[in-house]
Amino acid sequence: MWVLVIFVFMEVNDELVDQLAHLARLSFEPTEKEEIKKDLQKMVSFIEKLNEIDTAGVEPLLFMTDEVNVLREDEVKGSISREEALLNAPHKDDRFFKVPKVIRK
Repeated sequence: MWVLVIFVFMEVNDELVDQLAHLARLSFEPTEKEEIKKDLQKMVSFIEKLNEIDTAGVEPLLFMTDEVNVLREDEVKGSISREEALLNAPHKDDRFFKVPKVIRK
């Protein structure tokens, strides 16, 4: 038997918002911070409301459906050639698409 217990004793304050913003690499204006605090408090209130529900005897839901591994059949379909794929590419060489470098070391 599984039992899920959620304990939420959290005060939503400026310090918590600042800490979450730091972890998410975000910055908020003071007015935005107040909105964030209100939204976070609504979330905490919702979780606290869930703690009031009696879940004794309720089996945990592991999957959203009774179906197991519903897969489609593999189908061999036509494809286009490399030359056709590269026709409209703005930057290419004879075999590959060329894209700007996005990872820097």
